[in-house]
Amino acid sequence: MNIYIGNLSYNVTEDNLKAMFETFGEIESVKVITDRFTGRSKGFGFIEMPSNSEADQAIKALNGKFVEGRNIKVNQANPGGKKSKRSSGRRRNY
Repeated sequence: MNIYIGNLSYNVTEDNLKAMFETFGEIESVKVITDRFTGRSKGFGFIEMPSNSEADQAIKALNGKFVEGRNIKVNQANPGGKKSKRSSGRRRNY
């Protein structure tokens, strides 16, 4: 299961995330998303865990946990990265 971790402190590293999640089970991959130009964390990341039951336990235990001065958000990642369409309420006439 792919897990999204949001509202991370900019100081959190991939090693920090791995240490938090490996107490719940096996970790396949860890990725903290960084800015392409500055290299600074964007404040979110992803963890891949092969076992759905272990991933569910991690989500329940860590969602809302206070880490490095912030309450992190942990939930199942949106597969495929598809964004929902938002309507602005106005029609554009070109």
